[in-house]
Amino acid sequence: MLGSKMLQRMLAAFTYRDFRVQWFGACTSSVGTWTQTSAQNWMVLSLTGSAFFLGLDAFLQQLPIMLFTLIGGVLADRRDRRRTLLASQYIQMTTAAALALLVYLGVVQIWHILVLSFATGFAQAFGGPAYQSLIPSLVDKKDLPNAVALNSIQFNVARVIGPLVFGATIFAFAQWRYSDAQGMAACFALNAVSFLVVIYALMSLRIKHIPSTTVASMRAELRGGLSYVRHHHSLVALIVLAAATTFLGFAVLTFLPLFAQGVFHGGAGIYSHLLAFSGAGSIVGALVVAWLGKFKRMGLTALLVQAVYGVLILAFSMSRVLWVSEVLLFLTGAALMVVFSTVTSLIQLIAPNEMRGRVMSIYMVAFRGGMPLGSLASGYLATFLGAPRVIGINGVLLVIVAAYFLLIRGHGLREA
Repeated sequence: MLGSKMLQRMLAAFTYRDFRVQWFGACTSSVGTWTQTSAQNWMVLSLTGSAFFLGLDAFLQQLPIMLFTLIGGVLADRRDRRRTLLASQYIQMTTAAALALLVYLGVVQIWHILVLSFATGFAQAFGGPAYQSLIPSLVDKKDLPNAVALNSIQFNVARVIGPLVFGATIFAFAQWRYSDAQGMAACFALNAVSFLVVIYALMSLRIKHIPSTTVASMRAELRGGLSYVRHHHSLVALIVLAAATTFLGFAVLTFLPLFAQGVFHGGAGIYSHLLAFSGAGSIVGALVVAWLGKFKRMGLTALLVQAVYGVLILAFSMSRVLWVSEVLLFLTGAALMVVFSTVTSLIQLIAPNEMRGRVMSIYMVAFRGGMPLGSLASGYLATFLGAPRVIGINGVLLVIVAAYFLLIRGHGLREA
């Protein structure tokens, strides 16, 4: 009986039909995305052998999010969020198919990958705020933290399955005596096909768009969103925390191919396993947040877990034993997901519906913008210091950021 009640609490958002439909569609697409991400990182390393180009590719995919997401947030508050999402999916499906074709024909060059990464990021800059703003429309407010956590789970289920699909595809093509490049082309093609599922899911939703009655210009609405966030100190603190965590914490995922090759002297199989352990940990972390739901001192919890995350990636940077590194990646995945599920839930709960698109777009600029800047900076430093040392420095800085909010200026975050 107790186990049944815990399960019901953990899966509360699945009682809503539209959330279930969207969740399964998004999960399928995320599996395809992580399959491509794994293959693309491996291809960039194969083509260039450079940590800088790994960081540059991540930077260019996220750059449009920094440039255009605020506009995407205004559109999410003005227009039908589902239509915006559909347009985003069509563009991403096209870029994946184009990359698959270029690799299959054997003509792919590094600049092709970089340009297509930018195009994918452009689509995500408009689709991201629309998707984040759509989630609260699918469930009641009391179940919103649970929905946010379950949404994180689908993303991280994909982080486990996607790299394994990549590894299995490369292995299968090797058994059939095809090249790694042809296996990677198949991974990109699988991602293109996966978008058909999420497109069908979006078309199946029963929610109705409520047209905006605003007569203000886009510039005025953008200023209004920025002003709203600026005058809510807890929102500012949450957004700064998200930016710092992605800037310093995500480079460990970007550099996993370097750890697989340079530290553990392995190939695509080792790389896919490292990614899978990180993703499995993230699933556990998201399940914990889903079970907790809305609880007291969510902000304090996020800060404490972020400090733990910094210690864990410092330990990972020093590990030279594969199974120890896998355990540490599992724990880092769990800690990272607790931080981001909690922070995202708090922002969703604070933002009113009429401002949610703009607030979430500002959050996404910080959250997603920290990734490319961090990857580019860490990639540049890694060319001089080496990837393990840079990851260790980032871990120490993460602990310092958490300590600042915990001990010096909380900005209301400790009480949130």
